[in-house]
Amino acid sequence: MIDVLHFNASAHGGAALAVDRIHQAVAATGIASTVEIPTATHDQWAGRLRRIAGRQFSRLQRTDNSIRHSPAFFPSPWAKRLNQSPAKLIHLHWVGNEALSVKQIGALKRPVIWTLHDMWAFCGAEHVSYDNRWREGYLANNRPAAEGGFDLNRWVWSRKQRHWHTPLQIVAPSRWMAQCVAQSALMKDWPVTTIPNPIDTDLWQPMPKQQAREQLGLPEGEQLILFGTFGETFAWHKGFDLLVEALERLNEQRQRVKLLVLGQEAPKSHTHTLPFAAHFCGHINDQTRLRLHYCAADLLVIPSRIDNLPNTGVEALACGTPIVSFNIGGLPDIVEHGKTGYLADAFDTRDLAKGLRTVLDLQDSAGWAAAARHKALAQFSMQTVGARYQAVYNEWLR
Repeated sequence: MIDVLHFNASAHGGAALAVDRIHQAVAATGIASTVEIPTATHDQWAGRLRRIAGRQFSRLQRTDNSIRHSPAFFPSPWAKRLNQSPAKLIHLHWVGNEALSVKQIGALKRPVIWTLHDMWAFCGAEHVSYDNRWREGYLANNRPAAEGGFDLNRWVWSRKQRHWHTPLQIVAPSRWMAQCVAQSALMKDWPVTTIPNPIDTDLWQPMPKQQAREQLGLPEGEQLILFGTFGETFAWHKGFDLLVEALERLNEQRQRVKLLVLGQEAPKSHTHTLPFAAHFCGHINDQTRLRLHYCAADLLVIPSRIDNLPNTGVEALACGTPIVSFNIGGLPDIVEHGKTGYLADAFDTRDLAKGLRTVLDLQDSAGWAAAARHKALAQFSMQTVGARYQAVYNEWLR
């Protein structure tokens, strides 16, 4: 019997949600599956000091990339706990917050599978790369002009190159992420397979739009555009500025549109002036209530410049909600153009606005909703994804 231990460094955010769903999907196949998340119970003060030291270390580098950077230099007791675990297989997920050092990852003694929820594994210290050094290697002569100070990214990448002697089995949630792994200077020879993040299609399912709006107290006569984020509304790679441009173009012809923002409270000051009224829904931990927002919306918009396989997209599909996004990253794995949504040309806000108009004006919205639901059942159900992970586990253990 296979027994697997999932290790994820945070109990919050999109990766944590995906890990919980993967764990449930795997356990449903009969595999003994457990999840280990660093908490205050273990390693409380030392863990806090490591995180503080990691943040201070990151400040030695000046960069316009505001996304989290993880030096992963300071050793932690979690490597020993993983090595002493009775589990036959360790399944790594998001390993930021100085939960494991680069050296410790390379010294794990159990067979390891690693699902990549961001780009950190094959990059430097950054969890999302805004340049292409990860393709070429982090060299002295290819550093972005906007960076200064200590070249933390090159230093961390060099440590990965030095300590990661034995390739691990990589799982990429999207075809795009798998391509990145295969094209990276660090992991180009590592085994990689694509398995999407699953969703419980029994919990996440369509309901009548009017009923959902009544339960949320939302108006029936307005067209509602949903945008989801985990407190990263104004992060460059999430493309909120591009969404604003598209909404401004849409505003020339629309009067009854409202923007719903999930995952963030209303900011005290807006970096961007929104052309439509916006309702910031904050963080919603109740999945039943979160589902209501998808069912109440006319569409979900994902304006990201860089994205892997966003949970919001998978959740929207399961609820039968069409999606409008750019044709980038892992979005084509979710959005079938003209069938489950609209794929706009990358970063073209005119085309993104056209996509919004196309979906809002749908004559056959029921057909698009049915196609979205069918795709969720066929590709992202717990049963489908669990069976694919079971096959990878068996193969890697052999």
